[in-house]
Amino acid sequence: MTASIGAVVPRPPLPAGFVPQLVLAFLCAGYATGAALGWGSSRFALIMGDFGLSAAAFAAAFSCLYYARIRQGRFRPAWLMFGISSAMAGIGNGIWGWYEVVLRRPLPEASVADFFFLLFAPPAVIGLLVLARRPVSRAGWICLGLDTWLIGGSLLTISWTLALAHAAGDDESVPRVALSLAYPLLDIVLVSMVLALHFRRTAAGRSAINTAIGALVLTVLCDALFTSPLLQEQYRSGQLLDAGWFAGSILLAYAPWVGRAEEAEERGQEERARPIAGHIGALAPYLAAGVCTLGILYNVLDGRSVDRVVLMTACTVVLALVVRQAIMLLDNISLTQELAQKENHFRSLVQGSSDVIMIAAPSGVLRYVSPAALGVYGTDPEELVGCELAGLIHPDDLGRVLHEVRRFLSAPPGGARSIRIECRFRAGRGRRGGTRSGDEGGYGEDGWLNVESTVNRHHNGLIFNSRDVTERVRLQAQLQHSASHDSLTDLPNRALFTERVGHALGGRRAGDANAAVLFIDLDGFKAVNDTVGHAAGDELLIQAGRRLQESIRSGDSAARLGGDEFAVLLVGGAAGESRSDGTGRERRTREVADRLRVRLSEPYTAGGVEVRVAASIGVAFAEPGSTPAELMRNADLAMYRAKQAGKARVELYAPQMQAEVVRRIELANRLRSALDDGQFMLVHQPVVELSSGRLAALSAQPRWRSAQGIVHTPAEFMQGTPDNGRGGSAQDRARSAELARWLLEATVEQAAERYEAGIGIPVTVRMSAARLTDRSMSPQSVEALLMRHGLPPGALTIEVADSDTRAGMDELERRLVALRRLGVRIALDGFGSGHAAIAALRRLPVDVLKLDRGLVDGLAESPRLRAIAAGMIGIAGELGMDSTAEGVDLPEQAEVLRTLGCRHAQGMAYCEPLDEERVRDALALGAFALPEEDASAIALT
Repeated sequence: MTASIGAVVPRPPLPAGFVPQLVLAFLCAGYATGAALGWGSSRFALIMGDFGLSAAAFAAAFSCLYYARIRQGRFRPAWLMFGISSAMAGIGNGIWGWYEVVLRRPLPEASVADFFFLLFAPPAVIGLLVLARRPVSRAGWICLGLDTWLIGGSLLTISWTLALAHAAGDDESVPRVALSLAYPLLDIVLVSMVLALHFRRTAAGRSAINTAIGALVLTVLCDALFTSPLLQEQYRSGQLLDAGWFAGSILLAYAPWVGRAEEAEERGQEERARPIAGHIGALAPYLAAGVCTLGILYNVLDGRSVDRVVLMTACTVVLALVVRQAIMLLDNISLTQELAQKENHFRSLVQGSSDVIMIAAPSGVLRYVSPAALGVYGTDPEELVGCELAGLIHPDDLGRVLHEVRRFLSAPPGGARSIRIECRFRAGRGRRGGTRSGDEGGYGEDGWLNVESTVNRHHNGLIFNSRDVTERVRLQAQLQHSASHDSLTDLPNRALFTERVGHALGGRRAGDANAAVLFIDLDGFKAVNDTVGHAAGDELLIQAGRRLQESIRSGDSAARLGGDEFAVLLVGGAAGESRSDGTGRERRTREVADRLRVRLSEPYTAGGVEVRVAASIGVAFAEPGSTPAELMRNADLAMYRAKQAGKARVELYAPQMQAEVVRRIELANRLRSALDDGQFMLVHQPVVELSSGRLAALSAQPRWRSAQGIVHTPAEFMQGTPDNGRGGSAQDRARSAELARWLLEATVEQAAERYEAGIGIPVTVRMSAARLTDRSMSPQSVEALLMRHGLPPGALTIEVADSDTRAGMDELERRLVALRRLGVRIALDGFGSGHAAIAALRRLPVDVLKLDRGLVDGLAESPRLRAIAAGMIGIAGELGMDSTAEGVDLPEQAEVLRTLGCRHAQGMAYCEPLDEERVRDALALGAFALPEEDASAIALT
């Protein structure tokens, strides 16, 4: 059990630098143990006391110099000086060992070793100056020098009183006395610099600097013990005192490489201890002067005479203290004036700022609010002071704001200095937050302002720098609304509708069986644009969108997808209705769709006139695994089927619709390659005079002979080629236009060849209204085609098919009038199939009326159809037009048409479509037997 817990609970990692510190402690403890035990022999003690200290000093020198070489920065000279200082100590110990170990004689009183030992302190002092935080003013530099002298003079006074005076008074040689005084004086200078600079050091590299200062302090302490009269006479190399020097060198060698991770961990503690350290540092010179004064008073009260050196040093210390105090007084006066100016300056900035600045206590109570609160919040700042900040923040935003503030306060001091928070803030009586409520995005609620605040720490509290961003938030919400809604109807656009469909399919209602999408297209909308104008069309769309929005439930969604296409998302159903209840689902949805169809088909008032449009609606239901794209595609297919089936109706999606789409796409792809590969051919069906059987004209028709040898009629392959200018992709419409151009050019080319052969018979080619209004089918291009092949314009008749007004009646009329002026004859195809043909007859320049096949089919059996056909033939005669009946496949149909006065006919009762060779044979024959003479159609062989 214990093992499993230990495996789960992670052990705390070792502190950074733990292993080097352990090795350092082991070395120092080992040296101290050896020195305490005498190293086992006097000679080995001499080696360790001299060359051991020399090796440790050289190790410190190499470490500091190498660090200074590989690292760049402000402290690089300091480590260079520490390296030189350690090198001096290493050379001095090496010379000492040369005398004692190698030459085996005592060191002279004034030797070269003393010279190098004396050179240890100056580089160390320079290194400490580099590490110190440099004063920013001249007064600061003067105070730094005075502080150093105050500490140094005090130490000199005490040292002189206790020991140095006896050393200077001994009857020894001048060099010996100088050396005796030089060592403690340099140590005093070094200690003075350490104490003066300890509280002035920079914050960077704190661990490394502390280690270096500790190493120097340990070295100076050992020097002071060495120079004392009690230890100087009894000192021998290898004793316990050498352990202090050894430890100082090892610490200095380790100092540059102290881990930076320790600094990050201790930074918070050092920041908290910095005010205390600053106070101690400020009092250090005064404490030193006080110690100096107490030492002199002790000597006087004890009855001792005061030495002149002590007296002069004490006087200079007191003078330095007075000068320092005067400088500090003047500096404080200057700083006070500067602080007052800055305070006035910042007070002016705060009071004149358009941003509201608030200071909150740790309890959340506002302590200060700037005057800008009156203009921004509409509340007097004095009324806000003392209020709890939580009571002024919108309840819906309060939890998030408290979470952000707590996370900010719990972060370490070295983390983020500020955070940015946006919330709603209570507005006062003089300011209202907005004019609308309930807007998307949650802005503009009456009485609340959108406020953006920058939060900073202030002692234990917080400072809020706030500004009103209500207009920005409102603009962002408006831009977001515009990006997801239709600009004309204000309904959701395709992107937002698709997103809502995705939510309905994948959200918490994903298991609901009743999600359905309705695709709606307004039939006849283009006619409104063409006849009444686009402004009226836009007005109609706005009214249609409003009707759609009013006709659905609150949980459903309506959208405008573009043009005259709309969509509706239905979610949820009747209580107890499940996915398996498909009949109930379809019935309910069809009822909703029929209601929308009827509502959208009611008359509109647009452009000052009453207009009518119908609605074709396709419905698709959500199924398991459906995606928004699939569901919307299925609804679109169902809507397309509704338009094909006669418009103004509702169609439900069925899987075979997708199969039909795939088949049409495959057919369209095959058509693209067929046209490029020359697989299309031209056939002609004779147009015969009903009275005589004479061949009067030829009707050109395209045929597609596939690579497999199968011949397809237009009724088969035109399903894959949109010919109304609306269906299919842009590539499909381009291919349809290319096929129409090929048909016209092939017809003209073959007719011209017959004319050159002396066979001058007119030819008819069928073109849709959409193709005739296409840019590539201009009257100029038709004229150029006739001239290029040399065909007289009167030999060409263009049949206008699909002549409803959606093709653009005005443009179609202009094109046909221009063709008529060239001499091209115009035939109106499909006459009798609807009101569109009547409207076309009223406006278009027509030479020939072609009775629709649907009218001809029941002509022999229906007296009603015979009456209608007689009226149309009569209209053609009164208008001076020829009449031609198409689809005359039975002899009795031809007999009835001849009786009614129709002039021409084409169909299987006379002849099937013929290729060019058989056309030549028929033209040579010149006439066909009348159907009543032969009950079967004449087939030429």
